[in-house]
Amino acid sequence: MQELKSVYNKEELLNNAVGLLKNLIEIPSFSKDEFNTSVEIENFFKKHQIPTKRFKNNIWAVNKHFDVFKPSILLNTHHDTVKPNKAYTLDPFIPIEKEGKLFGLGSNDAGASLVSMAQVFLHFYDKEDLKYNLVIALTAEEEISGFDGIEALFPQLPNVELAIVGEPTQMNLAIAEKGLLVIDGEMKGTPSHAAHPNDDNSIVKCMEDLQNILAFKFPKVSEYLGEVKVTLSGIHAGVQHNVVPESCNFTLDVRVTDEYSNEEAFEIIQSQMKSTLTARSFRLNSSKIEMDHPFVKAGLEIGRTTYGSPTSSDQAIIPCTSVKIGPGDSRRSHTADEFIYIHEIEEGIEIYIRILEKVL
Repeated sequence: MQELKSVYNKEELLNNAVGLLKNLIEIPSFSKDEFNTSVEIENFFKKHQIPTKRFKNNIWAVNKHFDVFKPSILLNTHHDTVKPNKAYTLDPFIPIEKEGKLFGLGSNDAGASLVSMAQVFLHFYDKEDLKYNLVIALTAEEEISGFDGIEALFPQLPNVELAIVGEPTQMNLAIAEKGLLVIDGEMKGTPSHAAHPNDDNSIVKCMEDLQNILAFKFPKVSEYLGEVKVTLSGIHAGVQHNVVPESCNFTLDVRVTDEYSNEEAFEIIQSQMKSTLTARSFRLNSSKIEMDHPFVKAGLEIGRTTYGSPTSSDQAIIPCTSVKIGPGDSRRSHTADEFIYIHEIEEGIEIYIRILEKVL
């Protein structure tokens, strides 16, 4: 690990990060119930004499030499977690350090990003003559795409030009991310007794409609995200074996690429189907950052790679240029006995700093 020029040495930064993560693991922080972890985060910054601001369960701060005439770079990740699944063999709220791993709920998603970003903010906090202000926002409700997280806080943040979103990417740069469009559909038919002929069976008509859309190919394919993916994730019809139901209801999970807005994708899907469709929301759009952006170029210069991410994050509701990068592996997120490698936290702190030193 390269030597970091800071009032904190590399060992202190790592120890700070691991200590904070252990404290956060011990505090249940399910979406909409993050107050206690928000207090823990406030106390961490208070210990390091950094004033913070609060909006609901979102904690944020700006660098010591903040300049209102400069644009800002935002460090953002979340401190809420999903609920532990039944396959856990360890207590999800007891941090266990073993064989180079730290086990605990939220350790990988996105605790490691949070504690790494906190150390990066400490490192740069009192630096003078930066080209950008540095802002950190550790926010709530990411796991449910809630309205009281970064989306509610963002209008209060000062002139953010770039958001760095901390999620487990193995410290490579997710330069594009698929959006999410959930569609509820209904196919109407004629109810009847199952013993009699019925050429207007809602289930049969719905099956034909769904087969059509699942085989459909969107014309435009993203360079980074590939094709728009439509998945049938739920279907319901009928309550009795001898009654043909009047309707068949279903749900489509649509992962939209940067080639389409969610509204455009919805219109295309509707044009290919006879069912009545209703979108739950259009707010979780795809995002992309250009390859020639200074942050991306800086990451490539130090040997990081780029890719398109199929999973969604708060990038979907951040209204500025953003990139997703953080320690950990997305495949561990929401799994039983979730963990992060200690060396991944160490690497996360180093790589964030090395990239930002080229940009700030």
